[in-house]
Amino acid sequence: MTEPHRASTPRSAILTVDDDPAVLRAVARDLRRRYGDVHQIVRAPSGERALEALRELKLRGHEVAVLLVDHRMPGMSGLEFLEAALDLYPSARRVLLTAYADTAAAIDAINVVDLDYYLLKPWGPPEEKLYPVIDAQLEAWARADHRSVRETKVVGHRWSARSSQVREFLARNQVPYRWYTAESPEGRRLLDAAGTGDRDLPLVVSPDGATMLAPNDQDLAAKVGLATIPAEEFYDLIVVGGGPAGLGAAVYGASEGLRTVLAERTATGGQAGQSSLIENYLGFPDGVSGAQLTDRARRQATKFGAELITTREAVRLDVRGAARLVRFADGGSVAAQAVILATGVAYRELDVPGIDRLTGRGVYYGSALTEAASCAGQDVYIVGGANSAGQAAVYLAQSGARSVTLLVRGDSLQRSMSHYLIQQIAGLDRIRVRVSTEVVEVGGDQHLERLTLRDTSTGRSRTFVADHLFVFIGAQPRTEWLDGVITRDERGFILTGLDLSPDGERLSGWKLDRPPFHLETNVAGVFAAGDVRAESAKRVASAVGEGALAVMLVHRYLGGH
Repeated sequence: MTEPHRASTPRSAILTVDDDPAVLRAVARDLRRRYGDVHQIVRAPSGERALEALRELKLRGHEVAVLLVDHRMPGMSGLEFLEAALDLYPSARRVLLTAYADTAAAIDAINVVDLDYYLLKPWGPPEEKLYPVIDAQLEAWARADHRSVRETKVVGHRWSARSSQVREFLARNQVPYRWYTAESPEGRRLLDAAGTGDRDLPLVVSPDGATMLAPNDQDLAAKVGLATIPAEEFYDLIVVGGGPAGLGAAVYGASEGLRTVLAERTATGGQAGQSSLIENYLGFPDGVSGAQLTDRARRQATKFGAELITTREAVRLDVRGAARLVRFADGGSVAAQAVILATGVAYRELDVPGIDRLTGRGVYYGSALTEAASCAGQDVYIVGGANSAGQAAVYLAQSGARSVTLLVRGDSLQRSMSHYLIQQIAGLDRIRVRVSTEVVEVGGDQHLERLTLRDTSTGRSRTFVADHLFVFIGAQPRTEWLDGVITRDERGFILTGLDLSPDGERLSGWKLDRPPFHLETNVAGVFAAGDVRAESAKRVASAVGEGALAVMLVHRYLGGH
């Protein structure tokens, strides 16, 4: 069997199958002579081998334009092969080849596999008997234009928590992918091609055809081409966290000549990267999505030479003389002269009965962009009263949700949401705001089906039918890994500068003659920027500014000032 041609832009294939080696070579020779510059010519000596070739082509994202198959083959006839091939490539044109007129076979083929042409042997001269037939089939196939897009494919169950996590991981890392439910025709074809059942899903098929079953984030990142391992062991600057502050620090650090590496736990962009539209960021009068802003920042950082690695969860910070060592969950580590902590915050989890079992199955933290398509025509609830919740409500209402109900514990939105968002929400009929309301229970069998809400002003509870619940409540820093090293406040936010010693006394354990810089922690050479820092503004613009300012202070630290 000829190996499928491998190219950055794959050519569609013409597959020929015949159990007679001489005939197979002759057919392939004639096809290659006329079509080899434009199409892959794949040959197989049996129906079984041909199905193997089709499965490989399917997984690699290649299209098959024409199937030219001998009818009478031992083991698997041409008709049986075409019937099986339909499951993998339903749009491929089907041509049956036989040594003599076989009316019964032709009728069966037309009825069973919707045969496109019946070709008799010998086919010579090919210019008269073979090429006109194949030309017509290729033209018909091209007009139908069923060619697939070269991208990562994900097959899973609609209400699978891991399927939801994989899709969000790919989306947030801006990896193009296509989602298929396991029950869809294309989903079934991919499962059949991979030779797997539908229990250990999701199935992930990378553009090069490699398959993974329910991969973890690190394996998934490596397979789809994301950098996961630092290229060096020692840098000038380590940035931990890839939100606006971290990306800002990476851009300014690298642009000013510092050997910079940014280590991110999940995906660059942070909470801002999940925003459907940021309208109050300087320089974007028409607004900019979090994904667009993140993509531009990533490209800008790498343009200046910053190294970005993902799926690297920091679990410890060690001080080794002049070196600062960040250790990761997988046992790896990276060291530098200075560190900027920009790990941001996570959405606080909703603590109500039933929610753990349904997280990823109708209940989501963030994820509004990833799940928007499945919310069309559905009743959606959003918990939260800040900008992220408001942006999600507007986006989902405009994306076709039947209704969007914003659940706010306070008595109004004015305390926590920007004025422009409040105005937008008021102008959308599909959005309803319920103030003084909290979720007390969620329920459903395989996925979310109902919510029990309580009016905090009256104490009355009521149960509602619900298809989706998105949670955007509060900010919770992930800073436990800094215990015993970095000073934090009672909520876990990192203290810096004057906040470390507000009474002006010398900081305990501080060994330098100067006091800590504005964004410097209690460990010299370790800085904090963005939402993870105590008393920060919790806005995208201020986070980016703090990332840039932190780099300026890193230069001062390295210069001995």
